[in-house]
Amino acid sequence: MKKYLYPLLVLFVFTGMTKAQDEASVLFIGNSYTYFNSMPEILAEIAASFGNHVQYSSQTPGGMTFSGHAGNTATYSAMNSENWDYVVLQAQSQEPSFPYGQVNTQTLPFAMQLADSAQAISTCSQAMFFMTWGRQNGDPQWDSINTFDKMNERLRLAYLRFADSSNASVSPVGVAWKYVRDNHPNINLYTGDGSHPSYAGSYLAACTFYASIFHSSPEGSTFNGSLSNADALLLQEAASLSVMDSIETWGLQHHDSLASVSFSYSIDTINLAISFNENIAYVDSILWNFGDGNTSFLSNPSHSYNDPGEYAVQLIGFSPCAGDTTTQTILIEIPFGGLEQIQGEANYTLERISENTYCLSTSNQNSIDQVEVQDLLGRSLKSALSALNKHTVHVEVSQRGQHLIRFNLNGEQHFMRIYH
Repeated sequence: MKKYLYPLLVLFVFTGMTKAQDEASVLFIGNSYTYFNSMPEILAEIAASFGNHVQYSSQTPGGMTFSGHAGNTATYSAMNSENWDYVVLQAQSQEPSFPYGQVNTQTLPFAMQLADSAQAISTCSQAMFFMTWGRQNGDPQWDSINTFDKMNERLRLAYLRFADSSNASVSPVGVAWKYVRDNHPNINLYTGDGSHPSYAGSYLAACTFYASIFHSSPEGSTFNGSLSNADALLLQEAASLSVMDSIETWGLQHHDSLASVSFSYSIDTINLAISFNENIAYVDSILWNFGDGNTSFLSNPSHSYNDPGEYAVQLIGFSPCAGDTTTQTILIEIPFGGLEQIQGEANYTLERISENTYCLSTSNQNSIDQVEVQDLLGRSLKSALSALNKHTVHVEVSQRGQHLIRFNLNGEQHFMRIYH
């Protein structure tokens, strides 16, 4: 039986975990929009200027559609050649902007097939769609795309639909393209055909991919290629604005952040135990480290601490996608003055009457004797006893910590635990 129970005070402080990424492997599957000006190489140069590394390869036959790639053994050989962090998928420039029925039958199924294949070949590969741009004057063959803005918007919506249909992400190059056209029309993003990218257009695409992959602004890159410093900075800014404030919109994730772990807790004030509840995704197994030398592989374990202090509780999730770790610091304190009866009937009282003094009393029908203060191992501690009468004793305790007050009541032994 217990009474006057004051539970352990538990304070959780989140320390969190920051994931760093300084390298990525990328396979580009597309056509001449990717191939022109060696855009993947520009991406690698921009990354290198920040101390990051991009390993890349390309499968970019001219004019290739998603359907063409889906039926091309060379495309699947490229996917199988490496455990790519990202497989970038770029459609033929016009096909995503065509009528919905045509896109639904001739483009979307093959976009999904390619994205699914990339993820099936390597568990941790992420499919990322290359949102391309509208032609300089749109496509005159259809009224709904006969201006840049109309065509660009159709492409934006289509690529978002491709990504949503295949658990993939989007690098919003077309959005950055529109920003530059609206705000810096003096920068020509096209070659003479009004379709393919100039060097500035490829540089803009590479900056957008850098922000999409590394979740970091390309502003300040020292690699300008053939551009002036001023134009390069404007293109870097456009890419940053298009990506960094809309990472969730584009579904962007670091290649090593698919795995996710976090946990919450609850306190059992009766048994002084802490129950943990994990929240995990893309994790094969977990390990708890309770910070006191004890560990557990269980889901949602409970744990009790024997001594007060700070404990760093760590939950580690193991995954082929690099895993995840989160840590919370637990501060366990003993509140002064807590009382707990751990043996005997409740026919007496123990009250704290000053900082170091407790009053043990019982009714006139009972008598108290053989009072002693002990530690939790049963060893006697220094104390001062003042018997006011056979029913009331004052016990002065100087040492801080958890102690036991042992006494006899009418010949029966009793214990009270104090948190002093």
